Amino acid sequence: MSQKVISGSRNVAIVGPYLSGKTTLLESLLFVTGAISRKGSVKDGNTIGDSAAEARDRQMSVEVSAASAEYNDTRFTFIDCPGSIEFAQETYNALIGVDAAIVICEPIRERVLTLAPLFKFLDDWEIPHLVFVNKMDRANIHVLETLHALKAVSSRPLVAHQYPIMQGEQLTGFIDMVSEQAYQYHPGAPADPIPFPENLKAEEHTARAEMLEALANFDDHLLEELLEDIEPPQEEILTDLKMELGADLVVPVFFGVAEQDYGVRPLLDALLREAPAPEATAERRLQGNKPSNTPIAQVLKTYYTPQGGKLSLVRIWQGKLTDGIVLNGVRTGGIYRLMGQQQQSVNEVTAGEIVALSRLEGIKTGDIISTEQALTLPKPDPLEPVYALAITPEKRNDEVKLSAAITKLLEEDPSLTWEQHGDTHEVILWGQGEIHLQVALDRLRRKYNLPMSTHLPQVPYKETIRKSVNSVHGRYKHQSGGHGQFGDVFLDIKPLPRGEGFNFKETIVGGVVPKQYIPGVEMGVREFLTHGPLGFPIVDVAVTLTNGSYHNVDSSEQAFKQAARLAMQTGVPQAQPTLLEPILRLQVTTPSEFTSKVLQLLSGRRGQILGYEGRNDWQGWDNISAYLPQAEMQDFIVELRSLTLGVGSFHWEYDHLQEVPEKLAERLLASNGNSK
Repeated sequence: MSQKVISGSRNVAIVGPYLSGKTTLLESLLFVTGAISRKGSVKDGNTIGDSAAEARDRQMSVEVSAASAEYNDTRFTFIDCPGSIEFAQETYNALIGVDAAIVICEPIRERVLTLAPLFKFLDDWEIPHLVFVNKMDRANIHVLETLHALKAVSSRPLVAHQYPIMQGEQLTGFIDMVSEQAYQYHPGAPADPIPFPENLKAEEHTARAEMLEALANFDDHLLEELLEDIEPPQEEILTDLKMELGADLVVPVFFGVAEQDYGVRPLLDALLREAPAPEATAERRLQGNKPSNTPIAQVLKTYYTPQGGKLSLVRIWQGKLTDGIVLNGVRTGGIYRLMGQQQQSVNEVTAGEIVALSRLEGIKTGDIISTEQALTLPKPDPLEPVYALAITPEKRNDEVKLSAAITKLLEEDPSLTWEQHGDTHEVILWGQGEIHLQVALDRLRRKYNLPMSTHLPQVPYKETIRKSVNSVHGRYKHQSGGHGQFGDVFLDIKPLPRGEGFNFKETIVGGVVPKQYIPGVEMGVREFLTHGPLGFPIVDVAVTLTNGSYHNVDSSEQAFKQAARLAMQTGVPQAQPTLLEPILRLQVTTPSEFTSKVLQLLSGRRGQILGYEGRNDWQGWDNISAYLPQAEMQDFIVELRSLTLGVGSFHWEYDHLQEVPEKLAERLLASNGNSK
């Protein structure tokens, strides 16, 4: 890299759907700025962006990757973000630390909808963003149709900054909508000015008028000029674009072919000229309420590298960081600028930069780090888990290492969670989908030498009873020399309403069971309820100790515990035990055009539709409420995304237990080697 003086900086995220060309665009940006001398390709697995082994195995981004370049005396730090919805947490965590985002998409009408959740996040966080319509050499719709489709999924007005010049299906140049100067592309070189194409005059005029009208909504002087048919000066248009882009009021649109570097230089020029400076971003994020001389940074991403240990990618909001500085009570081990997995050590960095800090132990993604007392800044909420796998180390001796390794995984990726289930005793890893969890498992194997066996988690079925049985007798008598064991009880067993749990009481009269033995009776009942005759824990049962007898010498609490278990073993099978399954309450979010298909999906999975309505803050989207058996949710997200172009999502919570339909219960019990 050049050692010349840098007068400014820009931090830019590259975001967009899977396969839209984000990593290819990053390669092109680095190439045209001279940061790399040769472009890599995703297919060959030699790009700067997808440098992780898990990414190269799948030929897709699975985590954010940072790379720096210099252009016109400005240091650009680009953050290449994953496109798959399963890695959206990575993208959201990084976006809060950038000055602007490039939203890259393809000119395919059917795929434009996949941008809606991304646009919503950017607008909720007021992150300035531009659109780069990539792969214009494969466009299947007209330019104006592309703009119309994009406008339908953005709450901010989109304004065409360029108008593409096509020759058949090939992109050959563009018209700058500010200057109305036309340019022709050349492979490996900047575009040259050419005469304005007369055949595009009407279309370009229409698009330019829409751009000026959108800008005039925020500038009364420009509005007056348009009403009076006065051509506004280029400087005024550029000033409006800079102000309104910086305030996330408009979204400029560019066109190109990243693979051929077409459109990349104009995009860089716009970022340099119109994107907000780091100081403006910091002022918006800090809201002016932090001590101005205090170093403040925020962790955007955590990496655990096989060679270098822990690295924390941070945005410096304020002050400067020097090598060895103590942040949140932890001394940093080094400061690095990143170029994918390559690291360049630096001694000092100032506000506005994104760099990596080493050995920030105990500090997680999203944390605010400072030399002062703990500070807080907003950060994205962790995404709710929607897919799970039960995991077991292939080597039994590795179980002791699993907890520490998973803790590190969760530091890298806050959208992962894990639990040891209380009923099934399985270790369950939760995430955003099948690929997401497979990447996490690959990391366990590669980084921590922890290969895992996996299966879908068991459904935590329960059982209950349908009728009461009274005076069930249980007697435990054991003689083995010396004091024997004797306990004798009579129990009434009856069902409780759903959700009542367990109730135990006694109605002993005359001391036929001494009080000191009654806790043993309850203990025996509770132990039996952990594994009923159908093989599952029993719930919603009331048990009453009504009678019994004891022996002055041989009785004990332990003997009465065993007697109670014997009584339950006799009585519960007579009380018509039945299988219960957990029912979840789901709120499914989907574009309205897919609502009918989602309703069919839920019904086909034994779901009970509770209703649906338009989503208040998302035009053209619906919220569907339903009950769904947990057994039907295990791969529900896979099919939901398949039906909704990947953008459908759901929130879930446990609601109640419900009897399993008889035929299904018979199949379940038969598969478990049990029967009713």
